[in-house]
Amino acid sequence: MSKLNLTIATGNYDRTRPISDGRVTIEGADPNHLFFSPEEMFYRAFRFQSFDVCELSFSSYCVGACNPDFPYTAVPVFLSRAFRHAAIFTRNDANIDKPSDLKGKTLGVTEYQLTANVWLRGILEDYYGVPQTAIHWIRGGLFDPKRPEKIKVQLPEGLDYREAPEGTTLNELMASGTIDGLIGPRPPKDFYTNPDYGRLFPDTFGAVAEYYQNTQIFPIMHVLGIKKEIVNQYPWLPASLYKAFEEARKVALEAILDTSASKMTMPLLDEQIDFVRKELGPELWTYGFQNNKHVIDKFLDYHHNQRLSSRRLDAEELFHPSSMESYSL
Repeated sequence: MSKLNLTIATGNYDRTRPISDGRVTIEGADPNHLFFSPEEMFYRAFRFQSFDVCELSFSSYCVGACNPDFPYTAVPVFLSRAFRHAAIFTRNDANIDKPSDLKGKTLGVTEYQLTANVWLRGILEDYYGVPQTAIHWIRGGLFDPKRPEKIKVQLPEGLDYREAPEGTTLNELMASGTIDGLIGPRPPKDFYTNPDYGRLFPDTFGAVAEYYQNTQIFPIMHVLGIKKEIVNQYPWLPASLYKAFEEARKVALEAILDTSASKMTMPLLDEQIDFVRKELGPELWTYGFQNNKHVIDKFLDYHHNQRLSSRRLDAEELFHPSSMESYSL
């Protein structure tokens, strides 16, 4: 019997390579596995539905899920997760030493609906008491002045949210001091060599440990999407994809924890593993619905409160039912 030809698009991660190189198989499927940057992958997925299975921005997926004609359903495989405390970049001359100092400041942002930015605005307001309306926002491309807001958004009342001057980038505005900082998954150019730049949380490990111990939230950035038309034709596929990607995650984790010779070109990996296991727990980067529902619910609260989803979505409606539970012996 021939297998289902399946085009899969994800980032090039240790947790996806076992599927790409064949160490982990997807039962019933013959995958054509392609690697892309998030920007290109999301653009092609949302604009053209170019892939059968694709890593998707969690925020963009939630925007789309409010529409019954949206072409994707999802599997609770969270290929990108990140504590974003390190993603608030500030100028050292802006007198920003703690979250409350952001009130009245001007921050740059590449897109309002970007998942990292949804989390950061929500965490600043919910955990640190800094409403997004207390900050002045400038939207623009980080390095390309022509970067658009990919999804039309309705902004909350009272939000000061303006476009960057035509022809300028956030990187240029940050360098000149026109903005006091910026938030997002990528740092400004020369961040590691420019003495004028810093982070809101210079002790990122300490801030993350405190936040996680108090909330038990490890933010989800991306989900795995499948075209609904393919699921309708092959209803066994969501569960098989979940099974394969979960196995690939375990393969990657086993390799990282074997530190006899580091699998990553980065020193102090043992020490980082020790910190994560001690402060955050031994099983942190998990897939699956039930053990991540509190994280999903928190994001859905933020997403709706920030006017990105037209209604408060239920966590259960985001994922195909067959991928949310599994058999046991």
